[in-house]
Amino acid sequence: MKMHKLLLLAVACTWAMGASAQWQWIDKDGRKVFSDRPPPQEIPEKSILKQPGGQRPARAPAPAAGAEGADAPLAGAAAAPAPKVAASSTKDKELEQKKAAAEAAEAAKAKAEQEKIAKAQAENCTRARQAKATYDSGRIITQTNAQGERVFMDEAARNAETKRIDGIIATDCKR
Repeated sequence: MKMHKLLLLAVACTWAMGASAQWQWIDKDGRKVFSDRPPPQEIPEKSILKQPGGQRPARAPAPAAGAEGADAPLAGAAAAPAPKVAASSTKDKELEQKKAAAEAAEAAKAKAEQEKIAKAQAENCTRARQAKATYDSGRIITQTNAQGERVFMDEAARNAETKRIDGIIATDCKR
């Protein structure tokens, strides 16, 4: 039983060490990047936030183009393994395309909603103008009361309804 606990402790410690071996930096677009590999050479040291071991990176300066002799093996080693950014740039492009598609869908939805509202206002305007013409014609107008009986509209009710219709025309007939 004691051996199992010791083995479990060793596994937990190595697992935690692997998780802490992370690089963290801010790329040229201002996004935080997390990786198990060091950042590319074009990332300045001030943009590197974290590296394995918790220390600031100590990078060798970029070799000169005409360096030969003892510095030649170092130049080959420094230029060899660079992290692949092609995969992240394609992901960025895919995200941008998805974002653009979502924005286009949202714009289309907003446009459809505006068209729906405009159509409703046009219908309200048409009905209000017809009602206004009816009230202005001087015809006798009847209404149904709460008991279901037809009653004639008096002059005060007619003026109040005409005023309400004028308000609808003012709001829905703006063209």
